[in-house]
Amino acid sequence: MHPISLCTLLLCAIASTPIFGQKVATLEVELTSPMNGLQVPAKVDLDQITLLHDSVLSLVEVQGAKRIAVPFQIDNKELRMLYWMVNAPNAKEKKRVYEIVKGNPVKASRLIQAKSSDGALLITSGNKNLLQYNFKTVYPPAGIDTAYKRSAFIHPLWTPNGKVITRIQAPDHYHHYGIWNPWTHVLFEGDTVDFWNIKGRKGTVRFGSFVSITEGPVFAEYQAIHEHVAFKAGKEKVALNELQTVRVYRPEDNHDNYIVDITIQMNCASSSPFLILEYRYAGLGWRATEQWKKDNSEVLTSEGKTRKGADGTTAKWAIIQGTLDNEYGGAVMMSYPANFNHPEPLRIWPEDSNGGEMFGMFAPTKTKDWLLTPGKTYTLKYRFNVFRGKFTKEKAESGWQYYSAPPKVTVKMN
Repeated sequence: MHPISLCTLLLCAIASTPIFGQKVATLEVELTSPMNGLQVPAKVDLDQITLLHDSVLSLVEVQGAKRIAVPFQIDNKELRMLYWMVNAPNAKEKKRVYEIVKGNPVKASRLIQAKSSDGALLITSGNKNLLQYNFKTVYPPAGIDTAYKRSAFIHPLWTPNGKVITRIQAPDHYHHYGIWNPWTHVLFEGDTVDFWNIKGRKGTVRFGSFVSITEGPVFAEYQAIHEHVAFKAGKEKVALNELQTVRVYRPEDNHDNYIVDITIQMNCASSSPFLILEYRYAGLGWRATEQWKKDNSEVLTSEGKTRKGADGTTAKWAIIQGTLDNEYGGAVMMSYPANFNHPEPLRIWPEDSNGGEMFGMFAPTKTKDWLLTPGKTYTLKYRFNVFRGKFTKEKAESGWQYYSAPPKVTVKMN
């Protein structure tokens, strides 16, 4: 495994007593629409506010005469960004008010952690597993063609109450790996390469290296290089390098949902272009739990389509949910407005296909080609809101609104 670098974090815990200190600035967060029980991340460029060192700063929420400490995290990748989570139990609230304070921060008591063990990176909050990223190659079951081996995928993905909603190596599609991102028909150096159907031995996607792994009181994150490898005349050639950033926001205690943000940045790995050809599926796929069949699961898209009619339509978001043992849960897939071919075409398995099992994805090249040329970076962004219980269209729409246009933060200097 490659060395892991950790971002510098500033940790601050929830406290019931006020924090006193010198106020540096007031942050007013505008709530443009009802939050419907969701938490959403907010952020500000800290260097535009203060050059005080991270170690002397605290964040407090103003609730009348009360000042209550709020968990926050500072990310120093490019800009010095301060992140925290906003919620509004009262649907009529139009803003939340916070203060940045110079003082002695309280040591974090609740973290979301990222721990590496036996070829996998496990993200946990308290005693709850949330997401596992598999960077070591996983082989198919004994007796199955080893061409189906794969790394660089997410599985399991758990609901807040511990139910798994992903599946790998289903007997009907051994090349399905939880949540993963291959391209299906690609014109590369005169050949059509399939990075999805790996049994054909034309191509695959594999883990290259970690760029960073971060953990803290607000989010855990990993950045990994994925190599899209073409097999030509018995030789390998990396055709595309992908930087995949997966950020998991810590759910509050007893909260019924949490956020996973996935950012995919792609660059040609050589002087040859990478032409993704129009095809009915390609991109970030989600093979769902084997528990879901046509009679105990459902789909609803932003355009009001259900599982019967969703496939091939376009959408901003899609709820996929169903029975999990004796409970219910699922996730909302959300597409960022700047993505290629947004609102994106969907690939949703209809009820009468594949035994009624569930597969869902945004497929940006379902309706047109996408040419990636050397020297440029191409980006796709997705959000998964993972939940327990049933999710409504109102909740999904609120989540997408705050994803497409993050909360506006107005800074008032002291």
